[in-house]
Amino acid sequence: MAKIEGFRIKNYRVLKDVTLGKLWNMQQAMPLTPMTAVIGKNGVGKSSLFDAFGFLGDCLKLGVEEACDIKERGGFDRIRSQGRDAPIEFQIYYRQNRDARPITYELAIDTDKSGRPYVIQERLRQRRRLQRHGRPFSFLILEEGKGVVWKGEELAQQIDEGTADVDLFKLMEKIESGTQKEESRETEIIELQDKRKLGIATLGALKLHPRISAFRQFIEGWYLSYFTPDSARSLPLAGPQRHLNIHGDNLGNVVQFMEREHPKRFKSILDRIAEKIPGIDSIDTEVSSDKRLLLRFNDKGFDDPFYAQQMSDGTLKVFAYLLLLEDPAPPPFICIEEPENGLYHKLLETLATEFRTRATGLKNAPQLFITTHQPYFVDALAPDETWILEKGPDGFSSIRRASDDATVQAMVDEGLPLGSLWYSDYLDAR
Repeated sequence: MAKIEGFRIKNYRVLKDVTLGKLWNMQQAMPLTPMTAVIGKNGVGKSSLFDAFGFLGDCLKLGVEEACDIKERGGFDRIRSQGRDAPIEFQIYYRQNRDARPITYELAIDTDKSGRPYVIQERLRQRRRLQRHGRPFSFLILEEGKGVVWKGEELAQQIDEGTADVDLFKLMEKIESGTQKEESRETEIIELQDKRKLGIATLGALKLHPRISAFRQFIEGWYLSYFTPDSARSLPLAGPQRHLNIHGDNLGNVVQFMEREHPKRFKSILDRIAEKIPGIDSIDTEVSSDKRLLLRFNDKGFDDPFYAQQMSDGTLKVFAYLLLLEDPAPPPFICIEEPENGLYHKLLETLATEFRTRATGLKNAPQLFITTHQPYFVDALAPDETWILEKGPDGFSSIRRASDDATVQAMVDEGLPLGSLWYSDYLDAR
């Protein structure tokens, strides 16, 4: 399954310039771990970091102008870092699978003369096979909706293996440097009809561009959890559904699907819930006379079941997270903001351990990205998977990895839990 090894965000709200993990031009940096947690005080930008992934996904689905306006973002001027007139930029460094060479995606968004946001530049890069140094070759270059894309999987393989025609490599270098704009038999000059739409949205729908298509599908598969217990208490129409949606209002439908298609997996979820939430004996569904779906919890101490409308926020949240992680075909990238809200503090370390186990335990395991400000949750984290987000005197945020502090790493190695060190201010910038 695809994994993000690093990303960079520039000029997005308080994130004037932050980098997490490894980039094509930062090869000495450690890549992101299967589970990454960002900690920090209130107001340092954790929600902005979380929303940056949502913004990218919305740009792909809707276009950059609509992405700026929805979800209370308030338009481009509200999300661009205050006092900045440079573009909003994103860079994602990822592998399609464990054996694939990394691909870099770069996106820059600004406003035109009328003040409407549009895509200034879009680029996909990848080093050729056995290429260890130098700038990766760009197989997609778009500037203001116009540019060049390399055609076909066969050509991509020739470039990878270094067997393509020498003239092609010269052409690639010229286009990369901006001194060549003409089409050749290996390239396709393209011009998008709408500069407010991403090129990967259009080209990624074509079999002719397999790497672009794979990247588009990767972003389309991201899951940002906006789960609320009140949504899970809704009464949807009966009918099994394969995946939990972002708000969790189809929780009962997913239970129906798991009961029918994956009963053993579902039984293991119930066993783990019973270990964490005393009293829960079983969870199932009931269809009402008007075909509404009721999620039913059976408590060992009572003959009559409780329904989701009567269950605590914490019980519903733990159940939803475990159900999400046990999806037989999970999303490749899952973002969860402050999972600790509404949970008993002794459940937090257990939940963090569950997250890590699911992110590292299977071949098709999802990558998890979590924001939190709860020390009990951080106690279960390792320094290399923990990033500290802080706001500087200029009002913008910076970020660093906890393991980069040798003193912190040494104290954790001696057995001191990371959350306790954070609570005692040992993780604060010195």
